Amino acid sequence: MRRLLFIVNVDWFFLSHRLPLAIAAKEAGFEVHLAAAVTDRVQEIERHGIKVHPLNIDRRSANPMEAAKLLFDLFSLIRRVSPSVVHLVTIKPVLLGGLAARLARVPRVVAAISGLGFVFTARGGVARLRRLLVSSLYRLALSRNNVRVIFQNGDDQALLQRHTGIADAQVVRIRGSGVDLSAWTVQPLADGPPVVMMASRLLKDKGVVEFVEAARMLHGHRLARFVLVGSVDAGNPTSLRVEDLDAWVKEGAIEWWGQSSDMPAVLSMAHIVVLPSYREGLPKGLIEAAASGRAVVTTDVPGCRDAIEPGVSGVLVEVRNPQALADGIRGLLGDPERIKAMGAAGRRLAEQSFDVREVIARHLALYEGR
Repeated sequence: MRRLLFIVNVDWFFLSHRLPLAIAAKEAGFEVHLAAAVTDRVQEIERHGIKVHPLNIDRRSANPMEAAKLLFDLFSLIRRVSPSVVHLVTIKPVLLGGLAARLARVPRVVAAISGLGFVFTARGGVARLRRLLVSSLYRLALSRNNVRVIFQNGDDQALLQRHTGIADAQVVRIRGSGVDLSAWTVQPLADGPPVVMMASRLLKDKGVVEFVEAARMLHGHRLARFVLVGSVDAGNPTSLRVEDLDAWVKEGAIEWWGQSSDMPAVLSMAHIVVLPSYREGLPKGLIEAAASGRAVVTTDVPGCRDAIEPGVSGVLVEVRNPQALADGIRGLLGDPERIKAMGAAGRRLAEQSFDVREVIARHLALYEGR
């Protein structure tokens, strides 16, 4: 039997971004395995007939000894499972899983670059050294003929190819993980004060602080309700703290609705969806906003600008600039008809570019060597 092994940093990310693909691979005849750090979501994954292999992977750690141990664990697991295809997702699995797959001589490797993360957005001398090391590891892990590298936007592709020597023949462009258009439907905008919503992991490099600052600037005008949806991520070095969020809520400028298991219903309550991120691959939250028919305000950075049609389905603003973000939001709030028109354009974009069925078909072709 053909075996497909996903290597991902944590099981909940696999559920949110790769589960439909894994189910489709099973239906296509693959025995599907997942290696990841596990939480309380394991049984949810196993109910789909996917074999889970727990990994001891700490996303916060840069300890070389821990990295060496993880590399050995991945090599041993790959030798034991003997996959015909390994699909690597998120930075540590791509780097260390790519090296392990190379050592174990896996026939086919697919590496998904779902954004270059804080390693490529951080500033300072230490950050530059870290980028040099990571670029070298990318070169070792990925620069081989049997590896296909999926990029979600052209900026990440150009940057990584320049630093790693990945060949053009290895590159595949797929715009995100897709969205089920039958599950994400367009609902009428709710009556009452407009809701300006940011739905994401609550990380500093997602632009949460800028969102709160923009909400403060507009709070006195009573133009809208500003809502954060999502949870902190203790495994990420840029995560905010619960104490920060509680203080902002107490201040009165924002509401924090926490994590939701029914995002189609939550996004239907938004009038405008905001993501002031510093850099992305292609953000799933903006794909879902488009499928929900919601206007977007986001930053003019790789990934975010690729998820909208600027000026048509959304507005681009300068990154790390709360005033520009507030001005972009204010401009839309003052033009309800434009909000509706941008939402309709977003849905058209989702139908043309983000349908999960097309995303799955392209991945299955890679697994099968086509």
